[in-house]
Amino acid sequence: MQDYLRRLVVRIGETGRPLSRNRHFHTFATPLGKKALKLSRQLRSLARDILAQDAEGGAIGVERQADAEGRVRVLLHLVRLKAKRTAFLSQGEWELLLQEPGVEEALARRGSASP
Repeated sequence: MQDYLRRLVVRIGETGRPLSRNRHFHTFATPLGKKALKLSRQLRSLARDILAQDAEGGAIGVERQADAEGRVRVLLHLVRLKAKRTAFLSQGEWELLLQEPGVEEALARRGSASP
């Protein structure tokens, strides 16, 4: 993951002083800016599902894939929806997900913190 993309995703999700899309419209008009917005939304959505799953006491599975990229597979059995959600994340995306508030603790409680 590019360092600029990582910093952009972190700034978008910051509490207190997030990066304003209106003020920095030129940044988000670029392909990298659009990718950062999309990734930020995906990680926030996954973090919400992980926290909800932890609150309900459901299973959260995390495992390494055997591919060359070393991707991380996050598998959630969503009890309230009677469904499964699978997300494949790069190592950089996984690290960003763990920075979301409460996610690392929720995964540690379920025994899934480090794949």
